[in-house]
Amino acid sequence: TWHLKKIPQIVSERTFSLDSPKFEAKTKLELNSVCGIECQRKLPVPSSSDWKDLLSYETIFENGTRTLTEVNVLGLELDPAGNTTTQRSSRKKRQIYGTDSRFSIYDKRFMTNFPFNTAVKISTGCSGVLISPKHVLTAAHCLHNGKDYVKGSKRLRVGLMKTKSRGNGRKRKGATRNGMPSFQWTRVKSTHIPKGWFKGVSGDIALDYDYAVLELKRPHKRKYMELGISPTIKMMPGSMIHFSGFDNDRSGQLVYRFCSISDESNDLFYQYCDAEPGSTGSGIYLRLKEPNKKKWKRKIIAVYSGHQWVDVNGEQQDYNVAVRITPLKYAQICFWIHGNDENCTQG
Repeated sequence: TWHLKKIPQIVSERTFSLDSPKFEAKTKLELNSVCGIECQRKLPVPSSSDWKDLLSYETIFENGTRTLTEVNVLGLELDPAGNTTTQRSSRKKRQIYGTDSRFSIYDKRFMTNFPFNTAVKISTGCSGVLISPKHVLTAAHCLHNGKDYVKGSKRLRVGLMKTKSRGNGRKRKGATRNGMPSFQWTRVKSTHIPKGWFKGVSGDIALDYDYAVLELKRPHKRKYMELGISPTIKMMPGSMIHFSGFDNDRSGQLVYRFCSISDESNDLFYQYCDAEPGSTGSGIYLRLKEPNKKKWKRKIIAVYSGHQWVDVNGEQQDYNVAVRITPLKYAQICFWIHGNDENCTQG
């Protein structure tokens, strides 16, 4: 069941103008030498002032102007347990683990219906997911490498899968060709990235904050996926997660997969879902029961950050990792969507 939780409040304190970025970073769809499972276990618990700093955010607008918004966090209960992880078995393989268990969705009845229709393509080469009539959730590193914005993010666009026929009943040219989706591209009005992504762990980029929200120039009229707060592995049926994206090795195809989570920290899920670059930024979702109702509901509980290499006991080990939507991240993303905290008291 989805459990309702009281959400801390995020309130904006001050907004400053920053210099326009250079937009010269290269897009890197695979990150190296980030804080892995062991490193996560040793991280100190952030203090209230740390949270204010980590959750302050940069906004970049379509015309290249940039601002920094400092926030305050109200009603925050600090977890004394720290950044614990659940020890599970470790594996040492690549992005496709054993038999490739991904499904390419060819049938346009599936492709253009919920939940598959919520998957979008980002013009920098990643995927994303619709989370409101005007907002898309994706991974921060699809837009920014920790130091500068990537080249393609200056004129950022989002591709929504085409679904409609023309008014006379004829198919719009190329709506789906041979089961390949074609896209309707929409310009991005503004982008929010948490300051935690720029700060990083020990001078490196911080995977815990690898998420960003894009505001579209025009609203779409499609069904979108609501956000949920990520439960622990124990609270998930079969520890199973699902996500769809546009993997590079299956050009033009929408690729769906599901798998169980192997390990977790407060901010990350470690899993072995088969995925290739291109699916980075996909929304990871679960289907749980609504409280006191017989209805089931899918909600996004994490953002797929991609395939990672990290040091474990002095050896390079890899896994696929996702950034969990914690109550604080839920509060922040909700604030970005609504522009106030009134609609974000429970999640």
